Amino acid sequence: MTKLIVICGATATGKSGLALDLAMRLGSIILSADSRQVYREFNIGTAKPTLAEQKLVPHYLIDICAPTETMTVADYQEQAQAVINSPPTPSFSHPPLLMVGGTGLYIRSIVQGMKIPRVAPHQELRSQLESLGQIQLYSMLQQVDAVAANKIHTNDSVRTLRALEVFYITGKPISEQQGENPPDYPIFQIGLDCDVEQLRLRIHKRTEQMIADGLVAEVEYLCQKYGADLPLLNTLGYQEIKQYLAGNISLDEAKELIVLHTRQFAKRQCTWFRAYPQIEWFDANDPNLLEKVWQRVQNFLDNSN
Repeated sequence: MTKLIVICGATATGKSGLALDLAMRLGSIILSADSRQVYREFNIGTAKPTLAEQKLVPHYLIDICAPTETMTVADYQEQAQAVINSPPTPSFSHPPLLMVGGTGLYIRSIVQGMKIPRVAPHQELRSQLESLGQIQLYSMLQQVDAVAANKIHTNDSVRTLRALEVFYITGKPISEQQGENPPDYPIFQIGLDCDVEQLRLRIHKRTEQMIADGLVAEVEYLCQKYGADLPLLNTLGYQEIKQYLAGNISLDEAKELIVLHTRQFAKRQCTWFRAYPQIEWFDANDPNLLEKVWQRVQNFLDNSN
């Protein structure tokens, strides 16, 4: 029977390291649940597993998308479920799979079996709708899908636009196409957490390491290859270095901004994951973290046979 262990939590809490240790003990493979690690060439700034780490344990769902393409949650869910249902390692038999990352929607799409309308973004339709303005768009949504409108804030233009897009392409309200169909295999969810000051230190240390590993050169290369207006280059870590390369701020200022913006992002991640009572939390700074998690993992495996 398939068994899934999820390791989630805020950025810089040590999820990848813990997953690597567990995977080597279990003889498992690792499925990344990170919305930026799916993109090729975005390596240092996304804290993507190194080639050496990937040799130690097979990693999947990284480097599966070109930077000029868009990986939707539906795309991720489809590829993740394919790996889970047919693990690609020939020697893989009974060990559980490990899913690790901080992208809450990716994880939720799997553990809760989110039903996601398979509707690709339609740029021409979106442009036409956007020209009408949010007030009118929300009014239109209330008329065609009152259930969805009640769940979407009047100022949430992204979700309003998506709901209308799905309706006009499929002819069915998005609320009728959503829902959940949880998988029937056992799942154990582990959350890593630490106090605010410890997390700040972790983020600062990781930022310094990224700079030392060549983040500036990576951003410069990506800007030259894809253009500075590539959407991915406006994400955390890349946009700040891009400002530095443009001469707008110093490297020290860029590092300070990365730390600040990463802390803000981590806070949002914590809020997201804390809303799910199924997650069992562990202190990321506990010197006995691996052994405590290992004991719980063994209990999970023994009780889910």
